[in-house]
Amino acid sequence: MKTLQIIFIIALLALTAGIGVRMFDQWQAEQQPMPLPTFSFPDLNGTPHSSNEWQGKILVLNFWATWCPSCLKEIPAFMTLQTQYGEKVQFVGIALDDIEAVKTFQQKTAVNYPILISGDWAGFNLAKQLGNMVSAIPYTVVVNRDELVIYRHAGELSASELQAVIDGL
Repeated sequence: MKTLQIIFIIALLALTAGIGVRMFDQWQAEQQPMPLPTFSFPDLNGTPHSSNEWQGKILVLNFWATWCPSCLKEIPAFMTLQTQYGEKVQFVGIALDDIEAVKTFQQKTAVNYPILISGDWAGFNLAKQLGNMVSAIPYTVVVNRDELVIYRHAGELSASELQAVIDGL
């Protein structure tokens, strides 16, 4: 019986160490700048927009959905920051949602930056390429002028934290 307990404890420690190493590796990967993959999604009018459209600007990509309370909470702050930074920074909302739901939201809110419709899977796949391994939303990335993803954040992001990242570029 005692041998079985020791084996169980050793297995549990090995599992915990393995999980810790994997989390550390993922954390390290998230700290490394990575090139922004080229993508294209349509806006609310069906006009396609490519990531190349915003070359030379600081780009803030925010993956969100109308059914996500944390997502909706961030948007007013992002609108304020878009106005504050003007041409220096371009916010782009990538909606992981149905176009009709997003159109209804836009009519009520009048978001002042481009909203692209990715549907569900294409947007989640892009977010995963950008480091969102758990498919969390909201998910925000900041891309510098050299088109390198230099910041990633899963979950609700405060305006002050995002502002500090942008001001550091």
